[in-house]
Amino acid sequence: MFEKLKRLGSDTAIYGVSTVLGRFLTFLLTPIYANILPPSDVGIIATIYAYIAFLNVIYNYGMDSAYLRYVSTLELGNRKQTFTVPFISVAVSSLIFSTLVIWESQTIAIVIGMSGAADIIQYAGAILLLDVIALVPFAELRISGKAKQFAAIKLSGIGVNVVCNIVLLVGWEMGVQGVFVSGVISSGFTLLLLLPTIGRNLGFGWSPRLYRALLAFGLPSVPAGLGGMMIQVIDRPILEALTDKATVGIYQANYRLGIFMMLVVSMFDFAWRPFFMTHARDPDAKPLFARVLTYFVLLMTGVLIVLSFFLEEVVKLPLFWGYSVLPEPYWDGLTIVPVVLLAYLFLGISNVVVAGIYIEKQTSRLPLITFAGATVNVAGNFLLIPLWGIMGAAVATLLSYAVMAVSAYFITQRIFPVKYEFSRILKIALAALIILSGSFLWQPVWLSFVWKLSLLVLFGLIIYWLKFFDRTELARLRKFSSVRSVSQMPEDMSRDA
Repeated sequence: MFEKLKRLGSDTAIYGVSTVLGRFLTFLLTPIYANILPPSDVGIIATIYAYIAFLNVIYNYGMDSAYLRYVSTLELGNRKQTFTVPFISVAVSSLIFSTLVIWESQTIAIVIGMSGAADIIQYAGAILLLDVIALVPFAELRISGKAKQFAAIKLSGIGVNVVCNIVLLVGWEMGVQGVFVSGVISSGFTLLLLLPTIGRNLGFGWSPRLYRALLAFGLPSVPAGLGGMMIQVIDRPILEALTDKATVGIYQANYRLGIFMMLVVSMFDFAWRPFFMTHARDPDAKPLFARVLTYFVLLMTGVLIVLSFFLEEVVKLPLFWGYSVLPEPYWDGLTIVPVVLLAYLFLGISNVVVAGIYIEKQTSRLPLITFAGATVNVAGNFLLIPLWGIMGAAVATLLSYAVMAVSAYFITQRIFPVKYEFSRILKIALAALIILSGSFLWQPVWLSFVWKLSLLVLFGLIIYWLKFFDRTELARLRKFSSVRSVSQMPEDMSRDA
């Protein structure tokens, strides 16, 4: 089991490097937008990308997930055929959809309340086309274990996007239009880098039987994906309707600080999906999956505590040539960040426990999970935003992800029961509650940094005192610590040891 967990950890680390660096590069755009564009323009960018996120689900209609499922077994056709059918299907349908979006851009702009943004709608259509065509090739890199190549291509595309944003916004002062032109350029560049992968795997011949199976697996993920996207982005349009674009801009800028938590969830999910598909029929699959959830919650809780302690101070530092990550008008929104971080933890839990649905080809159950969360999200936004403003939107997101995690557990247990280690997870939650309470109840001004570091150490000690680790895990930790200590000795001392 530990060797399999080690492989999962290794793949997660590789995807993590690309995700961390990629998200960090993307995060550099936040101070650029916040310091160059007015909050209303930041709100426009957030709203358009919210629509892009929704349409991405429709464009893809679950073909990347369906490809991962059927290429892992090759039960209907050979490897090239299994790649070709979903790739061609998505490429053709995306071309049709984007042509309609570009052709009717003026009408769409009027419908969404942005009558002067027809050109931005056209750029959004091009971004959707290029991004969705790349999904199946990226899935091929994941299932083939080519994590390094996956990471390199992702990072290259993101790097191009950041450079283009800097040139077009700072140098050429193109404003909002420059943001979407940058998106088209970076998406096209990414697809160009994927051409060798496409060329190696694309074949001839069409299998109606395979196509029907792919659709049967993938289409149920469309309503599920729309529900998931609704949870992620519906708060922006509702917030704009109940407040104004400037408030949306402040909310969006602070919400994006949760990117540090989201990237941990994302880098894990990149490795997790091909991992559970590969090991689904192993004799120890269910205990293995249970242990994965335990370690995942422990890792994510540690990340949540660290970010809750130190993120606000980092945001206010003048790190960018005298400019802070967010200028002072945005600081009132920092209170939502811990809530967003906790929401992403629940999203990660949901991603882990939902594995059995994909393994057993029961994707028709996914909409039940996501629409439960989406319903809570929409209702929560309308009820809580008038009371608490942007905090109400953040709390609604947290509640929706929590409902998703609980729903995913109960629905999946019926078809793929796993005995998760809830007693150990409760110990993690108890330790975190003690530490976070200590931080909120007493915040010394002059010793704040030392106090928070002490609480982090105390978190580890509480985990140990609660006997979270079993004997095997303690032995491995001691062995790892011993190896690390020896490796850090001078060469002559290491030989003596």
